[in-house]
Amino acid sequence: MTEQTIGLETDARGVATLWLDRAGKHNAMSARMIAELHAAALDLGADEAVRVVVLAARGKTFCAGGDLSWMRDQLDAAAQTREAESAKLAHMLHALNTLPKPLIGRLQGNAFGGGVGLASVCDVAIGADHLCMALTETRLGLIPATIGPYVCARMGEAMARRVFMSGRRFGAAEAVGLGLLARAVPAEELDKAVEAEVEPYLHCAPGAVARSKALLRGLGPRIDDAVIEHTIRELAACWAGEEAPEGITAFFDGRKPGWAG
Repeated sequence: MTEQTIGLETDARGVATLWLDRAGKHNAMSARMIAELHAAALDLGADEAVRVVVLAARGKTFCAGGDLSWMRDQLDAAAQTREAESAKLAHMLHALNTLPKPLIGRLQGNAFGGGVGLASVCDVAIGADHLCMALTETRLGLIPATIGPYVCARMGEAMARRVFMSGRRFGAAEAVGLGLLARAVPAEELDKAVEAEVEPYLHCAPGAVARSKALLRGLGPRIDDAVIEHTIRELAACWAGEEAPEGITAFFDGRKPGWAG
């Protein structure tokens, strides 16, 4: 039986909800989920009936980051395979970031690693006030590479320095201060807050919205092919070192990595 990793629903108004649907795995991003999210982003961008996209998640967790079983598989993979897998994540994020429709994030539970990257490619991200976030890559001997351009564009370098390298967890209120979230609301008000972001777009010309978003993206920090390729190479360099194998192996062995105090 083929695993379902995403879901898609579109209402009569043209509001599409793109669901992360691996609740049993805390919506960790597998290779299949990455591919399906990329395809969904392209399809939604081309669908003239879609006015707004909401990125949401089934279950208690928005996204726990990368699937660790997939990461463990990379330990024995050839360098070219690792780069190809990293490229898939990078290009999926790029497709969501350049989606010619407003993208509203609906976050609950935890958003770690790649989950922070998903929040960062949203035009607006709303979080439940219990939300916990972290850029956890360095705890595994990796770096937040392919998500890095989007995190930096969202937070700015000065804010990003507070959490980009430390791996520490922070709550919804701090995420608002850092610029990752636009608002943090009680969980029972999350849908209402997301709807408040969606509704104004239904009174705007879709083409003008798309052109405005493209213009703004062009005026913001540069995230082009060269930047994306640089992040892929940087992540590949981490995989080729000693820390990533130690960090990931230690996680699965239930022990602290050698560098942990």
